[in-house]
Amino acid sequence: MNPRFFIAAGILLLLLAWAGPLPRLVPDSFAAHMALHMGVVGIAIPIMAMGLAPMIADHPWLRSQLALPIAVSLFDLLIVWGWHAPALHHASRTSGWALVLEQASFAFASLLVWLLALAAPSGRRAQAALAGALTLFFTSMHMTLLGALIGLAPRSIYPGHAHHAAFGLSEMADQQVGGVIMLAIGGIIYLAGGLTLVGRALRRPVPS
Repeated sequence: MNPRFFIAAGILLLLLAWAGPLPRLVPDSFAAHMALHMGVVGIAIPIMAMGLAPMIADHPWLRSQLALPIAVSLFDLLIVWGWHAPALHHASRTSGWALVLEQASFAFASLLVWLLALAAPSGRRAQAALAGALTLFFTSMHMTLLGALIGLAPRSIYPGHAHHAAFGLSEMADQQVGGVIMLAIGGIIYLAGGLTLVGRALRRPVPS
């Protein structure tokens, strides 16, 4: 399929996420905030990266098969965990500019992760696939851990935001649903992507 289709589809999904109802629900609902986050990094950005990756596959910066995956993975971890620290999380749910900055940084970090994972330089496709799988596995692990910590927390980590019972949920239930969304979308999609890349790396070419 034409890479431009994936790029256009990813951009359209980003616009739907950012211009749809979810941003308006963010101040009152942690679950809506997490759904917005996962919609961007777990659906829209991977689809966009599927179109962009073939265009940059032979770029010189992809030659590093160890340092680059580590650096990109750590950068994504810092962005995701940093914005879920109580102070920054509070800012993203009370300030429009902070929400814009948060969403932009999520999208940028996720795009780096998925481009690195999906771009396959000529002659080194197996090595590139394994390096990409390493990046996606690490991302899946830290998203799963964060989602579990949020969803299983015995008290509200982000108190004071549920000004009304969004979706009929209490503040604790809203937080638990948000944690499940991160586990179900973030952890699983990144894990599935990593397993797909491992399969690609292990697949032997069919003799002609």
